[in-house]
This record gives sequence, C-alpha cells and structure tokens, in this order.
Amino acid sequence: MRLQKLFFIGILLGAISVSCSNDDDNGPDEIPIRDVGEQAIEDDAALNAYLESHFYNYEEFENPPAGFDYRIKLDTIAGANSDKTPIIESNLLSIHTYTKNEVEHTFYVLKVREGVGAKPTFADSTFQNYHGQLLNRKTFDQTTNPVWFDHPGTLSEGNPGIAVVALTQAMTEFGEASGFTVNEDNTVTWTEDYGIGAVFLPSGLGYFNNPSGSIPSYSPLIFSFQLYGVNEADHDRDGVPSWMEDLDGDGILWNDNTNGNNNPNYLDRDDDGDGTPTREEIIINGDGTIEFPDTNGNGTPDYLDPDTF
Repeated sequence: MRLQKLFFIGILLGAISVSCSNDDDNGPDEIPIRDVGEQAIEDDAALNAYLESHFYNYEEFENPPAGFDYRIKLDTIAGANSDKTPIIESNLLSIHTYTKNEVEHTFYVLKVREGVGAKPTFADSTFQNYHGQLLNRKTFDQTTNPVWFDHPGTLSEGNPGIAVVALTQAMTEFGEASGFTVNEDNTVTWTEDYGIGAVFLPSGLGYFNNPSGSIPSYSPLIFSFQLYGVNEADHDRDGVPSWMEDLDGDGILWNDNTNGNNNPNYLDRDDDGDGTPTREEIIINGDGTIEFPDTNGNGTPDYLDPDTF
C-alpha cells in the first residue's frame, strides 16, 4: 500500500466517522480528538525514548559487506546489541521543527549519506525507495523497487500527493545520485552516491487522529529511504516551476491563488486570470533562467497582474 492510498483511506474513515455520528444520534458518544499541542509533547517524548533505545546498522555503512543493499535497518539496543550506539548520540542526527495547525512539531532526520546530486524542494517529485514503520518496528508500508512521488500532488484522487509533511521536508535535505547505468537485462544500477536517510516524526506531521491502513491513530512514524532521482516539477506546465508558485513562502502550494478561481497558481496556466497564459507573460532564457517582466512598473510581475496582458 502506498502513501497516497493511505492518505485517502484516512480521509474516507474520517468522513465515515462524521457521517455515522450525524445519522445516529443514539449511538455511542464520539471520542474527542486529542489536543494537538499536548499530543506533540507526548509524541516527542516517545520519539526520544525510541532514539535513545535503538540503533541503526551504522557498522555496515562504515564497512559495507559484499552485496550490501545500503538500506537503513533499525533495531533495539539489547542482548547481543547492547553495546551499540543509540541513534540519539549519532552526529548524523539533526533536529527540525515544522509548524502545522498553529503548533510547532519536532521531527528528527538521520542523514546517513547526503547524496551528491540535486536536492528536491517541497514541490518536486522524487524517485526513491522507502520503508515505513511504527515505533514498535511493525512495517506498514515499503517498496521493493523505486517509485516516483509527486510530493504536492494535484489535489485529485488519482494524485493526492504525500500526506506526511515531515517526509517531504526531510527529503529536501538529501541529494539524488550523480548517474546510473542500464544493465544488459534492462535493470538500472545507480551510482553509489545517492542520498540515504531516515525521518522520525510525530503523529501531528503524519495522520494524527485518522487511522490509515495498519497505522493506528496518534502514531509517530519512521521512514527510511534512498533518494535516486529528482525532478523539478512544473505541474501546470506554464513555465514557472511549482516551488516558485509558493508566493507567500509557507511551503504550501494550494493556498496561493492569484485570480481566486478553483485552481491554485501551481495548477493554473493563467495565474492572474487576464486571458493571457502565464507562459506568454514570462521570459524563459536559453540557459533555463526565467525573467518576470513588470510592464507597468507597479511591482507586480505581468503574469500575476490582471491589469497587464
């Protein structure tokens, strides 16, 4: 099951819950949704306890055995592994924050290998393998072969994007591979310089109160991944990369809508709704750089100015 599918299952379950509560006034009382701020504190304590009591296979990365698959494996510090270094003590672990629902959430990124190639923005697509698991080490999702992820998606059921915002935020810290080789059997071997990492995130940056597949409500999540390729997205093909359509710089695309129609700018080929396509109001140079003319000099580029067309 893929992340996008999990996202829609969560939405459907939420809708069913609301429908049932409205239609059956004599049914059991609704379970109140937990306070986001309080849950964030509880999740952070759980994540820290996990990071203090678990390790990753750092020794294999330091001295790769023959046939090593360069995948992060997590295990408990106990028994034969009692001498391992906990993740919390790794100098490859960094702490990040992200504000959602007016609450600051803390998540943790383990950067085992940064990767030498281009890094994605929050608005791009990534070609990657990943493994998702709960703090009890139960796997809820994983890939055998790499898949493309369109992180913001197109606000449609067929391409809803990635619901786990911390995974997207973590991916921006890593680079793609410098290249690949197509083998005689048409399989692909990537140069061993692609990004490898893991993100440990609270439920508030995951599915929160919506159970999704085998993920219970209020579950902190762990994703490990290998980033092979990056594609700078231009979802509406108007010549403006999607990340540049985030006018207010909040890392969210769907709330930037210059002409106020049903399509946010990153899905709108005429951003200002003046009848002239965005691509005709910008200049794309031969080297790929973009110029944004402001014909009337009012400080608003033509492609966002309905009075200039």
